[in-house]
Amino acid sequence: MLDRSWTLLDSRQIAQYPILRLREDRYRFEPTGAESCFIVCDTADWALIIATTADGQLVLVRQYRHGVQEVVLEVPGGVLDHGESPEDAARRELREETGYEAGRVRYLGKMLPNPAINNARLHVVLAEDCRWAGAPQFDPFEQIDVVLRPVADVPRMIAAGEIAHALVIASFALWDSVRRGEQGEQH
Repeated sequence: MLDRSWTLLDSRQIAQYPILRLREDRYRFEPTGAESCFIVCDTADWALIIATTADGQLVLVRQYRHGVQEVVLEVPGGVLDHGESPEDAARRELREETGYEAGRVRYLGKMLPNPAINNARLHVVLAEDCRWAGAPQFDPFEQIDVVLRPVADVPRMIAAGEIAHALVIASFALWDSVRRGEQGEQH
C-alpha cells in the first residue's frame, strides 16, 4: 500500500560508483506540509546462498570486508546480473566464490536489507548437495578462503560471534523457518 501522506517532488542522482548510485529524493509530508530531502542508496538486488554438502557440511567463505576493515565469516553471495534469477545468480556465485556446484537450488525468500535508505532486495537461496567442481574463479578484488563446517554448528557460531553478519544470520533464521515446515516465499 502506498502511503499517501508522502508526495515525491523531485529525484536526482548525486553520485555513481561501480556498485551503487546515490539518489536524493525530495518529499513533502502532506499532514504538515513540511518538505525534506532523503538519500537513497540505489543498488542491484543480490543473493546469499546457504550451501550444504551431501554429508551435512555448510560451505562458508571468509573474506575481507572494507566497511568494518576485518575478515568476516559468511555465506557466499553476490549481485544479480541484469535479468538473472536469484537461483541462477546463486549457482554462478557459489561456483565463482567457492568452487562448489549445487545439485539443486531452492528459493527461500527475500528480505529488505535496510529499506530506510536502500532500495535493493536480498534473495536467500538454498543450494543442496553441493560438490567440489574445481578452483574458484575470483573477481579481480576477491581473496576468499572456503570454510566447511557442520550444519549443526550454525547456532553455536552465531552465539559465539564467529558469524556476526546480520544479513547472514537473518538468512539462517529464514532457512530454519522453512526447514520447520513453513512455506518458502514465491518470487
